[in-house]
Amino acid sequence: MSRQVSPTVFQEPLPAIGIRPTIDGRLGGVRESLEDQTMNLANSVAELISSKLHYPTGDPVRCVVAESCIGGVREAAACEQYFQQQNVGVSLTVTPCWCYGSETMDMDPLRPKAVFGFNGTERPGAVYLAAVLAGHTQKGIPAFGIYGRDVQSAGDTELPDDVRNKILGFAQCGLAVALMRGKAYLSMGGTSMGIAGSVVNHEFWEKWLGMRVEDIDMTEFVGRMQKGQYDAQEFETALAWVKEKCPEGEDYNTPETRRSREQLDSEWADSVKMSLIARDLMVGNPKLADQGLGEQSHGHQAIAAGFQGQRQWTDHFPNGDFLEAILNTSFDWNGKRAPYIVATENDALNAATMLFGHLLTNTAQIFADLRTYWSPDAVAAACDGYQLDGAAQDGLLHLINSGPAALDGTGQQTGSDGRPTMKPFWEITDDEVRDCLGVTTWHPSVTEYFPGGGMSTRFKTKGGMPATMTRINLVDGMGPALQIAEGSTVELPDAVHDKLDQRTNPTWPTTWFAPRLNQRGAFTSTYEVMNHWGANHCVMTAGHVGHLFITLASILRIPVYMHNVEPERVFRPSAWNLFGTDNLESADFRACQNFGPMYGRR
Repeated sequence: MSRQVSPTVFQEPLPAIGIRPTIDGRLGGVRESLEDQTMNLANSVAELISSKLHYPTGDPVRCVVAESCIGGVREAAACEQYFQQQNVGVSLTVTPCWCYGSETMDMDPLRPKAVFGFNGTERPGAVYLAAVLAGHTQKGIPAFGIYGRDVQSAGDTELPDDVRNKILGFAQCGLAVALMRGKAYLSMGGTSMGIAGSVVNHEFWEKWLGMRVEDIDMTEFVGRMQKGQYDAQEFETALAWVKEKCPEGEDYNTPETRRSREQLDSEWADSVKMSLIARDLMVGNPKLADQGLGEQSHGHQAIAAGFQGQRQWTDHFPNGDFLEAILNTSFDWNGKRAPYIVATENDALNAATMLFGHLLTNTAQIFADLRTYWSPDAVAAACDGYQLDGAAQDGLLHLINSGPAALDGTGQQTGSDGRPTMKPFWEITDDEVRDCLGVTTWHPSVTEYFPGGGMSTRFKTKGGMPATMTRINLVDGMGPALQIAEGSTVELPDAVHDKLDQRTNPTWPTTWFAPRLNQRGAFTSTYEVMNHWGANHCVMTAGHVGHLFITLASILRIPVYMHNVEPERVFRPSAWNLFGTDNLESADFRACQNFGPMYGRR
């Protein structure tokens, strides 16, 4: 397993997933007959999770099985004490039999939890499942219910596919919640150009995500650059890597606004320094302590950040395009490593959405403007009659950003199905790193936009990548709400791409995205997806993972107001059923309002 060598976002101890084997507490023949079966079931679930799921560091997820079966409140209390010692952040209760519901349940209100009731007729695991879920609902501690579709024999140790999928989906989402808790969002600068998402809302981060917000002024960058408060040796290594691996492309500035070679070289050097400083501000760097900079070496324990940039910074200093692109990418001069989530223009809501996507998939995320809807007629008019077809036959969404996107977004990594994707860093090959860099060019920023200079990325995402577009928005009086659109990337002929792309700015990276339509709500047309989008920014995650976003959102009590995920893939706590079983979107809003934010103080 590849491991990171640069300062890391997630450090030990990482939260574990706790497995709670519950059992019928009646001694004298009943409990004794079930001990082995119950503990074997718990170990099977733990083995499944540890073999399939990974932390963002690449390490297998650690599972902790309670030291004994739980037949009553005393053993439940002992399990809780053990879980606290073992840093358990998520719990999964498993049983093949009837148990005493409220005596054996996990009562921690802040720990994501699920119950798996084995579907066997010899003992009523399903009866316990229904009873304990009713208890969770009645006590206001929502839990997920997992129950196999088909009856199994009592001694069957196989976990059916439907059970496996629900266990793994819940565990991945619950782990995302546990990894966020107690960490920080680092606001580097303030509001960018009046963008609402960069008006950082502390209440959202604290009450819904269990995180804190750390604020610094961008003069911290100036001070560290001028005083050399970064690892000088790493700077030289990074700059040499950049000169070799990051080729400059065409300078699209007019002759009057082009900058000298000397100026461009200075901007490259400053851009590399800014990248090192931003990373150190997020996660710290022990090398700074060696320089006598003990306070600066600590960082802000930030698992996500935003860089204001425009305009107070970019009018005078190089933009943050290289900083954001390389930190969000799964590799740099130190090799392959987990991305550092950094949002353009300090859009904290897009940063939170990027963080969700990263924790759910362990992959890099694309930050983009949802810039334009191109209808088939508009494309044909602009491109000599060219006709969109296939996934794009109803039109395209142009995802582009005035700056960076993770280089993983080039689509040069290949999934197990042979299609383009973005992979966890430990699965990326050296050839894929080379290919991502090889199709990316770096261009002197357009001076009218960025008087302080800087280098902007240019690439186009390979077509045929299954992808999910997401965004969290804030609503006054309600709080956060999430929107989701699954679809795929589209590759256009070079002549068509260039003609459309250069209508905006040729120095920015482009992804052509076609949402999957289902003739319902916002998904009656590609135009309506664009028309219903709640902000100027969006996030693109590789894969059709909208169902994971929905599950995660329900744990955090964030309603989803727009999605095209098939009903059979949606998985929410069992308590949501009591708020309506017909219009599930409306029921989601009522349930989230009723239970309130995960860490809300009522």
